[in-house]
Amino acid sequence: MARKKQCQNTDRLIQSIDKILESRCSLSERDQNLTEAIAKLQLLKHKKGKSNKEILETGIEALEAIARYFKS
Repeated sequence: MARKKQCQNTDRLIQSIDKILESRCSLSERDQNLTEAIAKLQLLKHKKGKSNKEILETGIEALEAIARYFKS
């Protein structure tokens, strides 16, 4: 059940980031941070057999990319 919930939350986050990208008229260098975050989240979603440490590290990398987007 935890895996299903994790996938649902990851899907929602990916959809939210996609909406941000869709609302942009043109993609800038800044938007690459969101694209990077989506790539990390998709890896997290599709790879099975990851340890909790690997899941947390990938999640943190995605959140760092999102933070860079809003920071710049």
